[in-house]
Amino acid sequence: MSGRRSARSGRGATGSPPAEHGPARTPAGQDTTIVLTQPSAGGPAVPGPAAADAPHIHPTAIIESGVTIGPQTAIGDGVHVRGPSGIGRECIIGEKTHIADDVRIADGVRINTHVHICSGVTIESSVMIAAGVIFTNERYPRAADYPGEATPSTPTPEALKTVVRIGATIGAGALIGPGIDIGPWAMIGMGAVVTRDVVPHALMIGAPARVAGWVCVCGTPLGGAAVAAPALCKRCGRGYRVVYGPRGRILSPLEGDP
Repeated sequence: MSGRRSARSGRGATGSPPAEHGPARTPAGQDTTIVLTQPSAGGPAVPGPAAADAPHIHPTAIIESGVTIGPQTAIGDGVHVRGPSGIGRECIIGEKTHIADDVRIADGVRINTHVHICSGVTIESSVMIAAGVIFTNERYPRAADYPGEATPSTPTPEALKTVVRIGATIGAGALIGPGIDIGPWAMIGMGAVVTRDVVPHALMIGAPARVAGWVCVCGTPLGGAAVAAPALCKRCGRGYRVVYGPRGRILSPLEGDP
């Protein structure tokens, strides 16, 4: 779909979480992903029979040209998405969130209110980002270059890219430094300041953030930083072994566990 949409005919951004068995399917021959070639101020995403599977965009949301949004994604009040960028299917983008250009968000991502996602961030599927999280992409930013000329508002060549891997959780008010790789199923505590890469399943707290423990795929803590192997989850029964790699001690699922 392309073109400007009515700002008075949209639905609210409430949305429902994805089903346990996986994302809903789009009927054959109906593509409900929208690609905007002109700015939009909310309203219905797709007319006709595919409307039930279409993204739900709040009338106050600003969706710039070059943005793609997948089926059944909900965009909340006052959200601003700059293009080009892409949001997958069955995502929820909370109110007053800002998503810059060159951001890629996969399927089933949950982003709460007042989140700032800067250029160059990739968020893989099933990630949870709580309220007030801020991403950054430059280590030494300036408003002006000597002798006073303003720097461009677009990312500089020095801007670094960040990746949040599948299933990770970022707690409320966390700050994510530039060029960070947050590993699969890691959990960042509220208010943490992440300044270096995070290994899979790590529980990170503090400023700067440090490994305080480990968490299962289901979100249950497995023990402190020195957890013994094999680590077994008391909630779901998944097992983990301790391995050592370039980034130090990490947990890896036992063979046969997801």
